[in-house]
This record gives sequence, structure tokens and C-alpha cells, in this order.
Amino acid sequence: AAEAASLPIAGLTARDALTEIGGVKLDGTGEPKNVLVTAASGGVGVFAVQLAKLGNNHVTATCGARNIEFVKGLGADEVLDYKTPEGVALKSPSGRKYDVVINCTTGIPWSTFDTNLTEKGVVVDLTPGPSSLLTFVLKKVTFSKKRLVPFFVNVKREGLEHLTQLVKEGKLKTIIDSKFPLSKAEDAWAKSIDGHATGKIIVEQ
Repeated sequence: AAEAASLPIAGLTARDALTEIGGVKLDGTGEPKNVLVTAASGGVGVFAVQLAKLGNNHVTATCGARNIEFVKGLGADEVLDYKTPEGVALKSPSGRKYDVVINCTTGIPWSTFDTNLTEKGVVVDLTPGPSSLLTFVLKKVTFSKKRLVPFFVNVKREGLEHLTQLVKEGKLKTIIDSKFPLSKAEDAWAKSIDGHATGKIIVEQ
């Protein structure tokens, strides 16, 4: 039940951000893209890495030092410690530019993304704040080929069925960081806000 609970929001957010905004194919039929996933050990990031790899895309990921091997185990081709100069700069170790960025964290300025994107690269911002919304509007007004798109998930049955099938086939793993009883919901919230969970935090009744 806990594993199923992590799918609807986190899994669908990753899936739809990749496919609907990023144009990433998950079945290997499309042209491989270079994908960057920030905060890749978090609830959405773990799904984004796995789903992008299902489509034979090249995945670069960022996370904390203690989670580097974990994220590699999810299939990431390159993993950056977000606290190192290379991680802060989002520089691909192999020198690649990114076609798609799934941004699961906050505080990264557009200028950092801009220098690392391909000509038509897109940043899908899953934690949009005022600055990212302003960047979104400015990119529209200036007809820039590079885009930053704020993303809000729309839960759809079709997408959930797809994810459930991938889990059944062993192609997608759900990662549970921790479980809390309903009486400890405040503790779960505090850990979530802390931003250092590996996978999803589940509150059970």
C-alpha cells in the first residue's frame, strides 16, 4: 500500500513532465535525449531518472554525496554532488548540453540552466516560484527557443495505469524513505521540508 501511495503524485509528475513538456519517449522509440534531473534522490527525482532511462535517454543527475551510488543504481549515467562547483554549475561530466531538465529543487537561477541547454532545450520546473514564472513569461515574449515551463501535475487514470504496469513488470521501482503513522504527520512534514529524504515519505492511517 505504501509503495502504491508513492505513485500517483510523484510518479505522475515525473512521467508527465518528461513526456508532455519534455517530449521524452519512455518506450525507446524516440530519438534519445540528454536529460538532467536535479534533486534526483527525492520523491519525484527517483521516478524521473528511472523513466528517462526506460526510453534509452542519457541521464545526468544531481544529489547529495551520500546518495550518489543510490542514484547511479537507479540508472543515471552521470551523477553530480550538488555541493561541488561542478554540481552547482550543473556541468555534465561528459560535456553534454541538456535537451530536457526536470528541476525538482529550488534556488537555481535561469542563467545556470541557460548555459547548459541545447538550442531548443526546455527546463520543466516542478517547484515554480515568482522568478521562474517571470522567466516563463519573458521567454514567451522574446520568442526564445529555450524554455522554462512551470509544471503542475494533473492526475489522470491513463498515466497511473501506465506507471502501475511498469511497476508490475519490474521496470520501475518505488522508493520509500520512511513511513509515519497519522499521529506523527507533523514529523513527516518536517522531514519533507528538510529536503533530504531519499524517495517518498508516506503517512499511514
